[in-house]
Amino acid sequence: MSLLITDECINCDVCEPECPNEAIYMGDEIYEIDGDKCTECVGHFDTPQCVEVCPVDCCLPDLERVETEEELLAKIID
Repeated sequence: MSLLITDECINCDVCEPECPNEAIYMGDEIYEIDGDKCTECVGHFDTPQCVEVCPVDCCLPDLERVETEEELLAKIID
């Protein structure tokens, strides 16, 4: 499943450069994750990098977007 960023985001800018799929971007008020690009870092890292670096733990699974590992791998950009 892809991840999402909650409104607890403090716009610290550490997550965006860590995303190997360029799925994180600045939204209207906080950073957001493009679910069409997010792979939870499957195929790149053992754990989602945004989760690893977020100081306020606001990168969470998007329960409305459940995907298999194969579906996540299919979204990897080159």
